[in-house]
Amino acid sequence: MGKPKIIWSRKAQIKLFEILEYYTQRNKSKVYSIKLYNKFTKELSLLHFQPEIGIKTEIEPVRGLIVDEYILFYEITTTQIIVHTYGIAGRILMTL
Repeated sequence: MGKPKIIWSRKAQIKLFEILEYYTQRNKSKVYSIKLYNKFTKELSLLHFQPEIGIKTEIEPVRGLIVDEYILFYEITTTQIIVHTYGIAGRILMTL
């Protein structure tokens, strides 16, 4: 069996674009946005080897992978790792 393919949901793609665009506008440079994107993809690649590394959520198949101040919510299937959305970790953890 090969590595599961990482799939980004439409919602996750939109949120990712919004996050990266926010930092590009705020910093007037793409440098940090590129670093953040690379960090997201690097951390997601860890799921190929340890798909259950993320924290459990209230929704059974969904887990959360903490990357800096963000939580990437994903689901594991036999052939895919589906990134559903992102959240700001501090806001989410304060509500627990």
